[in-house]
Amino acid sequence: MIEHPNEVVTKALVRLVQVGGRKAAIITLDNGFDHKKPNSFGPGSLRSLDEAITAATEAGPAFIAITGKPYIFCVGADITGIPFLTSREQAVELGELGHRVFARLKNSKIPTFAFINGAALGGGLEVALHCHYRTVSGGAAALGLPEVAIGLVPGWGGSQLLPNLIGVPGAAQVILQNPLTQKVLRPKQAVELGVADQLFEPADFLERSLEWAAAVVDGELTVQRPEVDKDMWEGVLFFAKQQLDEKLHGAVPSANKALELLALAKDSSFEDGTAAETQVLADLIMGDESRASLYAFDLVQRRAKRPVGVPDKSLARKVTKVGIIGAGLMASQLALLFVRRLQVPVVLTDLDQTRVDKGVQYVHDQIDKLVGKRRLDEGTAAKLRGLVSGSVDKSVFADADFVIEAVFENLDLKKQIWAELEKIVTPEAVLATNTSSLSVTAMADGLEHPERVVGFHFFNPVAVLPLLEIIKGEQTDDATLATAFAVGKELKKSSVLVKDAPAFVVNRLLTRVTSEIFQAIDAGTPLEIVNEAMDPLGLPMRPIALLQLVGPAVAYHVGETLHRAFPDRFAESANLKKIVDAGLPVMVDDEINPEVAKLVAGGSAPLSADEVRAQALDALAQEIRIMLDEGVVAEAQDIDLCMILGAGYPFHLGGVTPYLDRSGTSERVTGRRFLPQGVASLPA
Repeated sequence: MIEHPNEVVTKALVRLVQVGGRKAAIITLDNGFDHKKPNSFGPGSLRSLDEAITAATEAGPAFIAITGKPYIFCVGADITGIPFLTSREQAVELGELGHRVFARLKNSKIPTFAFINGAALGGGLEVALHCHYRTVSGGAAALGLPEVAIGLVPGWGGSQLLPNLIGVPGAAQVILQNPLTQKVLRPKQAVELGVADQLFEPADFLERSLEWAAAVVDGELTVQRPEVDKDMWEGVLFFAKQQLDEKLHGAVPSANKALELLALAKDSSFEDGTAAETQVLADLIMGDESRASLYAFDLVQRRAKRPVGVPDKSLARKVTKVGIIGAGLMASQLALLFVRRLQVPVVLTDLDQTRVDKGVQYVHDQIDKLVGKRRLDEGTAAKLRGLVSGSVDKSVFADADFVIEAVFENLDLKKQIWAELEKIVTPEAVLATNTSSLSVTAMADGLEHPERVVGFHFFNPVAVLPLLEIIKGEQTDDATLATAFAVGKELKKSSVLVKDAPAFVVNRLLTRVTSEIFQAIDAGTPLEIVNEAMDPLGLPMRPIALLQLVGPAVAYHVGETLHRAFPDRFAESANLKKIVDAGLPVMVDDEINPEVAKLVAGGSAPLSADEVRAQALDALAQEIRIMLDEGVVAEAQDIDLCMILGAGYPFHLGGVTPYLDRSGTSERVTGRRFLPQGVASLPA
C-alpha cells in the first residue's frame, strides 16, 4: 500500500442536513489548518474520502454534496509525496486509487454535487468534475488543471471528463494554454465555459447551493448543457500541436502527452481513457522533467517566500514616503508599483518639468486603465493619484525614507546623484539603485553614509516579472538590508540576496550566453542557426528575440561591464557593436531583420546548432560554478530561482542547474554536480 510518511491528511467529514424536507449528505474536505495550508489529496486523504462516500451513501440521502473548508475546496494532489514514489508501480497505484475513489461520485445512483466554495486546482477540480453537478462561489480564488506546468498531466480523470463536458477548445485552454501561461479560471469564466453550472455569491454560498441542489433533484430545475461538437476535435488539437511546437519545440513532454490524452477522449470509453491517464502519469512522475518541475515549484512557493541571509525584520525601518530619481519609463513603472503596494506619497524628479509631468501622467493613465479593467475601484484610484507627484527640485526628498534612482547606467552620474542627495535626505533614509550591472560598493564610495546604499534591481516589465535582486554592497548595513527586504515583500516581489558582483545573477548569466552566441556569429554562424540553437531546451524566448527585447545597446553596455571585469570569459563582439551603431531592429514582424543578417554575415568557422548549444551550456555551467565559489548567492537554488523569476526559465528545466546536472554538463565542465543526487531528478 502506498504511503506518504509526511502527509497532512485532508479528512472527509460527513454530516447530514435537512433541505426542504429532504435529507442531504455533505462531505467537507478539511485538513485541520486554515486557508494558508490548503486541502490536498495524498493516499491517506483519498482513503478518507472513500470512507466518507461510503458513509454518505449508506445514510440514504436525496443527494450527496462535496465542499471544502473556508476559502479552499482542494488544490489537488499532495505533490510533496511524489519524491516518496520510488517505482513506476507505486505511481500507477496512486493513479488507480484516485480514479477508483473519484469514480464512485460519477457512478453514484444518488445525485452528486460539488459545491466549489474556494480554490479548486488539479485533483481538486477533477473530483468536482466527477460529480453530476457543480456550483461555484464568486469568491473562489482560482480554478484550473495546472499539471502540465509542473511536468505532469491531469491524472485523475480531468483529461477525459473536461473535453466531453465543455468541448475540446475549452479543455485545451484549461489543460494546456492556461498552465503554460500561468493563468487560472475565475468563477465567472468557469461558469461561462461550462465547467460549473451555477455561480453564487460567497456570503450565503452553501445555503444557496443546497437550495439549488434540492431544486435540481426535485425536478424544479433542469441543468442545460450544450452538446459537445466533436467534428472540430482533430482540427483544434492539430492547431494546438502547431502552437506547442512553435513555442516549446517538443521540450515539454507533459504538454504533448496531454494532447494525446485529449485526442483519446473523443471516442474512447471513460475506463480506457482513465487507464491511459494512469500510464501516462506514471511515466511522467518517474521522469526527470517532472522532478525538475516540482523542484522549481518548491523554489517559487517556499524559498522565494523565505529568502536566505536576510537580517532580522525587526531592524527594518518604516517607509512613509518614497522618492524616485528619474521620470522615464522604468522610473514611472516603479512609481506605479510603489504607490499601489505601499500606498504612501511617491514623488518623481527629473531634469525638467516636461519629463516630470510625463512621468506623473503615465502613472495616472495606468491607474485609469486599472479602473477600466475593474482591478481598482474609483475611490482607491483617486487616493493613489493624489499620492503621486513630481518636481524638478530634489529638496522634495528631504522627508523621504526610501529613495531609488532609475537613471542611465553611468557610474559617475549615479555617484553624483547620491552625493547631491545625501545633503538633502535624513541620515537614515535608504538610497537604492536599480542598476543592472554597476557596482553598488563603487556607487556608495565617498558618501558620508555608504552603509545605507543598497542595490534594488527590478526586471522589465516591472509589473510582471516577480524577481527583485537585492544587492549588499561592502558597507551596506543590516538595517538598510532589512528595510530593502521588507519593502520588497510589500511590493509583492520575490527577493534574493545577491553579493555585489558585476551584473549580479540574471544579467551575468544571460550575458554569458549572449557572449557565446555572438562568438558563434562572429565565427560565421548564420543568425538563423544561432537563433534556433537553444530550441531543445524550450526556453521562453530565442536568443535574437531576447536581444530585441533587452535592446542591443543595453546588451552591449552590460557586456562591456562584464568584459572589463572578466575579459577571459566575456568577449567583445564586433558584430554586436555593428548592430548597435547601425541602430537597426534585430527583429521585424517576429522574423530576423534581413538587413541585420547581412550586416553580420561573414566569418570562416561557422558552427552547427548543436555546437552553439553545447558551447552556451558549457559556458553557463562554468559561470554558475564560479559565481557559487565567489558567494554571489548562497546556493545553486538561488541561481535557479533567479533564472525562473527574472528570465522566465521554465519549470521543466528546474531553472538551469538541474538540467546541467542531468545532461552531464556540470560534471564534465566543473567536475561536480550543482545539486545532490535525487534533488530535482530521480535518485541514481
